[in-house]
Formats: sequence, structure tokens, C-alpha cells
Amino acid sequence: MISSRALLLGRLLQRAASSPATTAAIRNQLVRHGHDVSYRMNGPKPEMLARVGAQVAGGLMWWWVLWHLFHEYEHITGEFDYPDPSQWTNAELGIPSDNE
Repeated sequence: MISSRALLLGRLLQRAASSPATTAAIRNQLVRHGHDVSYRMNGPKPEMLARVGAQVAGGLMWWWVLWHLFHEYEHITGEFDYPDPSQWTNAELGIPSDNE
């Protein structure tokens, strides 16, 4: 019963697919060029103004970062000198004395 229905459905689909209206619709659908397709290929190349603007913005950003790393390095290294740990006493470190 199911196999006969599947056979009928297959024949119906084959006839529908081979009709001239269907093949023309499929052909028109595959050939349309309404927009750029970028699936598994490079997209459209950006305009020259956008590329130059991106390079200028990136250059300004790196200039800003490197300028401030050179002139305000205390943000990275700290403002104050690091204390010498050999000068710390046991009381400052919270270590009990040997007599206790």
C-alpha cells in the first residue's frame, strides 16, 4: 500500500518537475543576479574611501596606544617604587616571634 502510494507520488513529482513551467521557474531562480552572494567566496571589495578610512583609524589607534605607553608607563609599571621585602619585619608580615 505504502509503496504504491510512494510510486504514484514519485511519478507525480517527476511529471511536475519536467513540465516547461517548472523548469523555467527553476532556471530563473538559479540565474538571478539581484545581490552579491558571498557564501564560500570573497564578498564584494569595499570602496577605496572605506579602506583608507580603516587604515587611518587603525594608525591613529596604534599611535594613541604607543604614545601613552611611552609617556605614561606608570599605568603599567605602577606609580610608586616597590618596597624592598628584605626590610620588612616579622611583625609587619604577621609572623609570630620565636618565643611564643
